[in-house]
Amino acid sequence: MDFMSKSKIFFAISILIIIAGLITMAVSGLNFGIDFTGGTLLQIDFGKEVPVEEVREITNDIDPNASVIYAGTNNEQVIIKTTKSMDNAARKEFFSKFKEKYDLEDEALVQSQIFGPSIGQEIRRKAIISVLIATIGMLIYITFRFEFKFGISAIIALIHDVLIALTIYALLRIPVNSSFVAAMLTIVGYSINDTIVVFDRIRENLKIMKKDKYSHIVNTSISQTISRSINTSFTTLLAIVTLYVLGVEAIKDFALPLIVGVLAGTYSSIFIASPVWTLLKVKVGGKKINTNRA
Repeated sequence: MDFMSKSKIFFAISILIIIAGLITMAVSGLNFGIDFTGGTLLQIDFGKEVPVEEVREITNDIDPNASVIYAGTNNEQVIIKTTKSMDNAARKEFFSKFKEKYDLEDEALVQSQIFGPSIGQEIRRKAIISVLIATIGMLIYITFRFEFKFGISAIIALIHDVLIALTIYALLRIPVNSSFVAAMLTIVGYSINDTIVVFDRIRENLKIMKKDKYSHIVNTSISQTISRSINTSFTTLLAIVTLYVLGVEAIKDFALPLIVGVLAGTYSSIFIASPVWTLLKVKVGGKKINTNRA
């Protein structure tokens, strides 16, 4: 397959998806969870496992986006997190609805807290710093291992993957909480691993195919590594999809972005990073010596 001749189509697909996400974020914003905005947490001991759907029948009256997480040895406890700030009276009234429906005692309210937004600001700051440090470290490593243009191409692919993941968070209204940071770093790490495999083959072929065009070298390199990329992504997706299908709601909120991130990372390593490197070589670095290697 001539991947390079279709690079504009691949770029256009990614741009359209990212634009849809940016518009959604501009209009309705992201669904920031309690870790970022502050809010209220209640932990209730029902003495038995209660279906999440039943709990949501009550929580939806307060906050349709409230998260419901099981706790305890046998899932007999439920942790409810909402971004709404509820004073003591409001929390007692909220708990009384569960108390009446499930005939609970006052001691069933294990925990009742209010979180201030300062916690969210600290997490947001550390999340941004973590991603920046990871990105700079990868750029330095790839530049040292390969060359600067490979590093720039890889970072562009990483930005692409992060924006695609953010688009999913925005469109599906997935809560942006502490697991969001872990999801983003996991996506970045997986994507760069796949991209380096392709870049390593390009570097090897550059030594062998010295008289070939850059586009032909990239097509050959992708063709030689595409089976490995697809097989690796497939096996990774098997584990993540299993988590999504069998996991509780909090796990699903973490697994779904990972599924999208693995797919985006595989896509970008093949259809984004390598074409961008070719453009940089031809348009920026090869005007005098490699004009015949378009």
